[in-house]
Amino acid sequence: MAEFSQKQYIEDVAQIMAIRARGPQPMAFVHTYGCQQNVADGEKIKGQLEQMGFDFTDDVNEADFILFNTCAIREHAEDRVFGNVGALKNIKRRHPSVLIALCGCMMEQEHVAERIRKSFPYVNLVFGTHVIHRFPELMFRMLTDGRRIFERGDDSEDQQIVEGLPIHRDGNIRAWCTVMYGCDNFCSYCIVPYVRGRERSRSPQAILEEFTGLVRSGYKDITLLGQNVNSYGKHREEGVNFSALLRMLDAVEGDYRIRFMTSHPKDATHELIDTIAQGTHISHHLHLPFQSGNNRVLREMNRGYTREKYLDLIAYAKKQIPDLSLTSDIIVGFPGETYAEFQDTVDLIRQVEFTSLYTFIYSPRVGTRAAKMDDPIPAEEKTRWFQELCAEQERIAASRCAATVGTIQRVLVEEQNEKTGLLTGRTDGNVVVDFPGTPSLIGSFADVRVTAARNWILRGELV
Repeated sequence: MAEFSQKQYIEDVAQIMAIRARGPQPMAFVHTYGCQQNVADGEKIKGQLEQMGFDFTDDVNEADFILFNTCAIREHAEDRVFGNVGALKNIKRRHPSVLIALCGCMMEQEHVAERIRKSFPYVNLVFGTHVIHRFPELMFRMLTDGRRIFERGDDSEDQQIVEGLPIHRDGNIRAWCTVMYGCDNFCSYCIVPYVRGRERSRSPQAILEEFTGLVRSGYKDITLLGQNVNSYGKHREEGVNFSALLRMLDAVEGDYRIRFMTSHPKDATHELIDTIAQGTHISHHLHLPFQSGNNRVLREMNRGYTREKYLDLIAYAKKQIPDLSLTSDIIVGFPGETYAEFQDTVDLIRQVEFTSLYTFIYSPRVGTRAAKMDDPIPAEEKTRWFQELCAEQERIAASRCAATVGTIQRVLVEEQNEKTGLLTGRTDGNVVVDFPGTPSLIGSFADVRVTAARNWILRGELV
């Protein structure tokens, strides 16, 4: 397992940027798109920038270094990136010394990197997900070679895990802790295995050390991250699976919550459910994407489970954890899906009664098997299906939230709404609650009685 070792490059870049900066200190603008894993990667990049002498700004016009950390999961996310990169042309024209970089999942795709190379000549640095630990080296090369840098991972870098990277965490209440990288599932619609590589897990000891440090630093809501956390430990010798890892972390003393994502249904077990039920700090919230409620579509998606297996697991989970909050991901309009098959998905959400859903219209990804499938249903029809599903989920969510009125919820207070003055926090089930209170409560747990409910947000009062 490799260790972070870029000290000389960090020092050299700091010296160069101290001279190049437009102000007394070089300023960086970092914007991350996409999932929580991307956010965690962004915090590692900012940690390295901090060591290179940078401070951070939310105003792109003030920056000496601009970085977009990109997401490749859907076409819409890629289009946003290209649009925002195009808007940087005027900044580069006004301030030629400004450095522009792109990183993340999009940059691991050759056709995307080639488009950047040809269409956006003012972008100075492009690097992929597998070389984040070499970021200071790439910065040094960009600053000294006088040419554009394009860097993606090779097979050896795809498989290594680099420990010890500095992290600039964006908050002091909630934190991310990556437990594994990559995915071996190759769902037919998904680009993740191609841009994130194959599954590899961090050592249990390294995770425990980071997690314990977060608890001791006062973080109250810690999310364990992986493309498929249920696969944790498969390729390691310690014999620690994800349920065992959860029990190990749950034993750390302190006042905090553990969350995790994302779980794959084919690898979710009764042991995992029992671990959640028996835990002291493990949130009673399970994000378990099912994507489609139809077995033929699930086979075409290469998901590795059936509708019946998913519902059986949910039934067991509800029996063991009566107050369990369930969320999921759904793809509407997968290639070849019929309206009747889509109705199986609607029926499944009625049976499960999810707290909330992340619902997307199918987006073809270059290089995936699904992108080559016949897709006869027009976009307008898929949009109608999408709206029908969302309307049904709104009804379910409203009913679930209404059922909590009068209950007392343990809420982690996260912030104060500037417009309303109300405090905002999250329940154990990851539902947002607004209630009156003093800012001194931010960062602590509070008992809140629910007094009113909207679709996804509760109103309450301190007990």
